[in-house]
Amino acid sequence: MICYNCGCQLSEKNFCTNCGADVGIYKKIMYTANRFYNDGLEKAQVRDLSGAISSLRQCIKLNKNHIEARNLIGLVYYERGEVVAALSEWVISKNIKDEKNIADDYIDMLQNNPGRLDTFNQTIKKYNMALNYCHQDSLDLAVIQLKKVISMNPHLVQARNLLTLLFINNQEWERAKREAERVLKIDANNTMALRYLREIESMLPTEEEHPTKRKKEAVVYKSGNDTVIQPVKKKETVGMSMLLNVLIGIAIGVGITWFMIVPEKVQQEQIASNTKLNTINGQLDAKTAQVDELMSQIDELMSEKDMLSESLTAAQGNGSALEANTDLIEAALIFSSDEGDVMEVADNLELISEDYLANDATESFKSLYNIIKDSISEKVSKNCYDTGFSAYKAGEYDTAINDLKRSYEYNNENGDALYNLGNAYYKSGDTTSAIEIYEDVIEKFPNTEKARKSKGYIEEIRGG
Repeated sequence: MICYNCGCQLSEKNFCTNCGADVGIYKKIMYTANRFYNDGLEKAQVRDLSGAISSLRQCIKLNKNHIEARNLIGLVYYERGEVVAALSEWVISKNIKDEKNIADDYIDMLQNNPGRLDTFNQTIKKYNMALNYCHQDSLDLAVIQLKKVISMNPHLVQARNLLTLLFINNQEWERAKREAERVLKIDANNTMALRYLREIESMLPTEEEHPTKRKKEAVVYKSGNDTVIQPVKKKETVGMSMLLNVLIGIAIGVGITWFMIVPEKVQQEQIASNTKLNTINGQLDAKTAQVDELMSQIDELMSEKDMLSESLTAAQGNGSALEANTDLIEAALIFSSDEGDVMEVADNLELISEDYLANDATESFKSLYNIIKDSISEKVSKNCYDTGFSAYKAGEYDTAINDLKRSYEYNNENGDALYNLGNAYYKSGDTTSAIEIYEDVIEKFPNTEKARKSKGYIEEIRGG
């Protein structure tokens, strides 16, 4: 026995020789736990499983780390068919002592056999289903489920006890007695089974109440000094006659049933079936008509949906045209004023989408748009170049890229805007875009200083 405080081995004294802790009461508790374990072991050996569980529970209550008690109570639960309770005890045992613990073998025995584990799961489900049937007063169904449970797990004591109770409820005393005795073969002192058996035996008739009637085979009497044995006359002829009459009566009854009652019964069933068939056909016709009506409504709704979709598309198209016309008129008004800012004009023109210009715009719309854009292109390009180049010098490369790109879009002859746009991309780290811009510079402005520098930058990027 080890000290609960420091873990050292205890001596016969009531205190720990290592840390000085008082272990008198602790020793008594441990000794009591061991006595309960020994008592549970003895009861388990004589199949007193209920008594063994009670003793082992007391042991674990006093010493929750008693590995042997937990393993043994798991075996007892398993023998009673309570696999979940057994696994719980073995898992706890394994968590307390991970190495050299026989609980590992018990757990592996179940986990390595999926078929058996699935069978146990099915028995638990069927047992719970039987309990639900009992609560619903469907006792016949409960009996059927319990018989299935017992066929899959014959040692499940709870199922056998419940089946015994149902047999008692149905006053099937002999069957109830057999089930109770089977429980006692598994668990010799099962309190519930013993109680049921006592009630059953009180209801069964005793031999004194129904003595065996012996048949007199002969009559013995005295005649003077002689003893006369007179056999009893057997009324074989009468018995045979009665049996023959009974058979004839049965034959006549069967004949009457066959030739009179059965045809009438068949006719009644046929009439009932025809009536039911007509009713079902009427319901089916009504349902078919209802389905046809619903399908026609669905077709109307689909047509209405298509019309609405077309109207919505047209409305969206009109909305796009209205916005584009508004933007163009706004740009024209600003352009025609004496103090009109070309950048504001450009902002309004840029609100008009290229898709609208290409597909939906009228010729007059396109003509006005191009006139205004051509008139402001040079100034907008210069303004955007100035702000973009200033931003490039200041290291604001995102702003520089936007403004320089806009400058080149308004004037594609502005080679400086395109070249510095490539520089801005290069400085920002977007070397892929920078190479594309430099290649455009070389293509569109050949034999210039900008083209030569662009070629050098491309070699520098690819070489680096």
